Amino acid sequence: MTFIDKLRNRWHAANSLLCVGLDPDPAKFPDRFVDDEDALFAFCRDIADATAEYACAFKPQIAYFAAHNHGEAALQRLIAHINGAHPEVPVILDAKRGDIGSTAEQYAAEAFERFGADAVTLNPYMGRDSAAPFLQYNDHGCVFLCHTSNPGARDFQELPVPDGSGGSEPLYQRIARTIADDWNGDGNCALVVGATFPEELKVIRDIIGDMPLLIPGVGAQGGDVEAVVRNGRTADGTGLMINSSRGILYASRGEGYAEAAADAARELRDAINRHR
Repeated sequence: MTFIDKLRNRWHAANSLLCVGLDPDPAKFPDRFVDDEDALFAFCRDIADATAEYACAFKPQIAYFAAHNHGEAALQRLIAHINGAHPEVPVILDAKRGDIGSTAEQYAAEAFERFGADAVTLNPYMGRDSAAPFLQYNDHGCVFLCHTSNPGARDFQELPVPDGSGGSEPLYQRIARTIADDWNGDGNCALVVGATFPEELKVIRDIIGDMPLLIPGVGAQGGDVEAVVRNGRTADGTGLMINSSRGILYASRGEGYAEAAADAARELRDAINRHR
């Protein structure tokens, strides 16, 4: 089953547009993990097991693992655990890769073969040849940055570029159009669009049709759930992976941390569904 198939099945089977971000910061772990050499894996495993029934996808952020000794091994184990215990829930490796073709081939093998992810986030800045090695894994997902959630997104992403008909359009719209029209021949592309820019989200949805959107920026970054769903959903009320990391991961630092995470995931899933 392809990434897109798994995602679409999950939208309906779990009645969920919630993506659970796995960004483990040991400084915020419950006290029970102090001096635990296996803390990165064990904490994320517990969160994944507790929240899987409410998630349309999981999104581990590679930097939160790679920053620690043996962290990438923990990430491998975590994705293998999710693939084994919750095979119906797709895993998106948040790595934001983008490099020349020969290097991109290695990054693609890292994401899909070494780590076993269903999809990976990518930076389209270097163009089609840098994306091609990932796109060739056409049963896996390629999730390209389009209009991100951070304040600096406007620095470059909204610069005007020629639109081919004598006018201009913002760069993020060119990215959306190019990926939807030219790069998505196998139907395995998606875009990253920040919840903090809801009007831009509506424009992007109009450009790309039913292509899936990964939406960071809800919660700690201030994105509004209602505006995201209203502007980003497809006609059938799906099309979105609305990510929450900190609000779920660190819902409690007590012994009931996993149960608290499950409660937070369920509440956010239900809040999203109220606007569908």
